Parts: sequence; structure tokens; C-alpha cells
Amino acid sequence: MHPSDCVRCAEFPCVDVTHEQYIVPDIEIDPKDVSMVMISEAAPAELRDYYYAGGECLFEETTVQAFNDAGAKVESMQDILDMGVYLTTAVKCGKTAYRIRAATIKECSHLLEKEIGLFPNSQVYMLMGDVAIKALNYIARRAGEDRVIPSGSTYKIRGQEYTFRGRRVFPSYLQAGPSFFIEKSKREMIAEDIAEALTLLSSASARPVDNRPDMG
Repeated sequence: MHPSDCVRCAEFPCVDVTHEQYIVPDIEIDPKDVSMVMISEAAPAELRDYYYAGGECLFEETTVQAFNDAGAKVESMQDILDMGVYLTTAVKCGKTAYRIRAATIKECSHLLEKEIGLFPNSQVYMLMGDVAIKALNYIARRAGEDRVIPSGSTYKIRGQEYTFRGRRVFPSYLQAGPSFFIEKSKREMIAEDIAEALTLLSSASARPVDNRPDMG
């Protein structure tokens, strides 16, 4: 399966993103092998820096470093995929300013909902930054469910136990992009969150998964 064949934006209604930078992962992946979905913010300014672009792409570099910080010895995005971790963005186009409008996150959450629904065996969602947190909350509220993650600063709300349809949810900080190398304290918290999620996945006591489709 290629996620890009299943998840498409038809109308591109959002006004504060660059549609030329629209991207959904175009990789061959077996859905049943995915146990963790890691969701970051938006497509990079240059598509050559996207997770699966190959070469020396920025998103891969910072994500590989984040997993190594967490104690996972990986060297490439393929190593991370082989661990059962699928990476994507909440917003599928590149942003044009520091912040992304709530309306854009809400609109793109429809695509994200279809995307995470492709992976019925996932046990963990990692929300890397505020945009990913808001997107999952939009998905939940649209289905008449309570918000998954409460409002508040990430450093205050992380470390608590949250679930969405039987899956553990970890709110964390953005690991994709140049700021990852600058903010040491956030790097440490990202590493802690990834390590906890990986420990959960390797544990025999991991929660059973609600295999209802995530598409509402």
C-alpha cells in the first residue's frame, strides 16, 4: 500500500500554506506492520527535506537523532520504519508563516483521519507539537468524542496517560526541522517521550487495540 494513493486533497482550500509543497508519504508499506504513528507539524519548506526523500534530508536527520537520543540505535528512516513506526505530518502542505491557522489544521485533519485509519494495528500515536495535538483533537471532537489532549503547555501536560480509541497518545515537541538541534531541553523531553512509547510497544502488557476504523 502507498498512503498517497489513499489520502488526497482534492480542492486545496487552505490559504495560509504553499500547495506546491503538498505531500503525503509515497512509500510502499504493509499497514499491519505499523504499531506507532508519529505525527509532526507540516511539510518542509523544501520537499527534498521530507521524511522519505532520501539522501541527506533534514526531517530524516533530526528524527534519526531523536530516536538515537531515546536509546534506539537507528541510522536511517528505513530503520525506523522497520521498527513499525510510520511518520507523517498533520498539515500536508508547507506553511507560509510561523503559525498555521486553526481552520487549516481542522481542514487537513480530515486527511489525517483517513491516513491514521490505514493502520488498524497501531497502538501509539505520537503528537510532535501543537499542530499535531490540535489535529487529533479535531478528529475526536468531529466524532462527538472528548478532546484527546487538554489545553496547556506541552511541558505541563506531557507525561500523563492519554488514549484515543484504545491507543496510547503521547503529546510531545516537534522533532522535525532545524530547531530540534537548538533547543536542548526539548530534545531531552522528546527523547523521554519516544523512549516511553517504545517501551510500551515492547511490553507484553500493551493495551489491546480498538480496531474500529479511524475514519468516523
